[in-house]
Amino acid sequence: MKKTAILLFTILTVLTFGVQCTFLEKQFGDKSKQEEYILDLPGIKTRGFIRAAVDNNSTGYYIYRGRRMGYEYELLRDLAKRLDVQLHLVLISDIEKAFDYLENGKVDLVAMNLEENPERKSRANFSRPLGNMSTVLIGSKPNQKISSWDQLQGDTIMVRQGSVYKSQLCAIKDSLQVQFTVLEKPDHEEALIDQVVKGEIKWTVADQNIAQANATYYEGLDISWKVKKEGEVSWVVRKNSPKLLSSLDDWLEDKQKRFIPDLYAKYFLNSKNSYFRSNSPFSSLAGNRISQFDEIIQDGAEQLGWDWRLLASLVYKESRFDTTATSYAGASGLLQLMPVTLERFGVNNPHDPIESLTGGVRYLRYLDKFWLERVPETNERIKFILASYNIGHGHVEDAWRLAMKYGSNTQSWEAISEFLELKSDPKYYKDPVVKSGFAKGHLAVNYVKDIMSIFDSYKALVQP
Repeated sequence: MKKTAILLFTILTVLTFGVQCTFLEKQFGDKSKQEEYILDLPGIKTRGFIRAAVDNNSTGYYIYRGRRMGYEYELLRDLAKRLDVQLHLVLISDIEKAFDYLENGKVDLVAMNLEENPERKSRANFSRPLGNMSTVLIGSKPNQKISSWDQLQGDTIMVRQGSVYKSQLCAIKDSLQVQFTVLEKPDHEEALIDQVVKGEIKWTVADQNIAQANATYYEGLDISWKVKKEGEVSWVVRKNSPKLLSSLDDWLEDKQKRFIPDLYAKYFLNSKNSYFRSNSPFSSLAGNRISQFDEIIQDGAEQLGWDWRLLASLVYKESRFDTTATSYAGASGLLQLMPVTLERFGVNNPHDPIESLTGGVRYLRYLDKFWLERVPETNERIKFILASYNIGHGHVEDAWRLAMKYGSNTQSWEAISEFLELKSDPKYYKDPVVKSGFAKGHLAVNYVKDIMSIFDSYKALVQP
């Protein structure tokens, strides 16, 4: 009888509180999960990185000869440095989607040239202006040069979906009673400009800076007719990020006099550089090559079982693909091997790209074998390998021993990196379990972060 009563009480308890919990979860959700990335600046700093939505185009963000470039990219990199956080970029071409990502906490900032309007203002907070921008009509010069909106009577203008261009054109239609058609496409402005050049569409609209950059290498473009005169453009943050907005505004104020104008000139006013960056086979905008050594890097990556873009990231970090590179410590070649390592892994001429890659891959395979049993999960082990490549596996092994001593997860790079950073502290580098002594472990930890960041960029912009 007693057992029956206990059983009935247990069932009633589960039903009562179980139903209540389920009801609450449905009504309010799991707040801890919902708010995980809905962060203002203090939370972003604690997390260690800021997420920014950017465009992949010839002015925003792209890869050129292995190097990450772009007007927005360089601005964001400087901002992240000011905030003392890592920069994580999220490629989004759909402006509406970028606002959705912002509201949902998938990004903290939308770094696009955005004009303020009531709908956008209701969804996000605008920063102080980065500058002023005009909107221009873009056509090919064989068409009659535009001197009046009446000349577009009966024509169709294709514009980027989610942009302010459609509302600008519709306002002109209504005020001047000109009958042209405005259609939206999900394509980026540059893709629509390409279609104008190819004769696939007759007209499109873009911000003047994008139009100018494209006009430097498309001689047949007419970008002289303004749709809207200069208006302010800004970036946006979430409504609940006032501290981030304040820091962003302070940074913009500091950079307005020199840094931003210099970057603007670099990306929008230098026609020769714009042409080469946008048309080179070593640009993610026009080709799919990272360097002239892609083939031998791919062969080496196959031996390692790595994504070739990861090995390319390591080569870029070490030498910027310069076969003649030599460090102050005597490391040389594409993979910057030290003399003792060159000899051990059979490299006679470190400036020969094939020899350098071959020797570097042999060394990486050795490190992979060293860590294989201790860190069986491949993605985690790669970080151990990269840190070992930079600082030596003895120092990383010391951090591994310290993690074991203090009860941390020895198969987690996050845990090991904390102890590696502590190897400059006498309390830790004089510990009996430490065999290799003092080390500036934070440099190796940052080294791994840098390579993984480059790899993320290569994965986003270069096909496998």
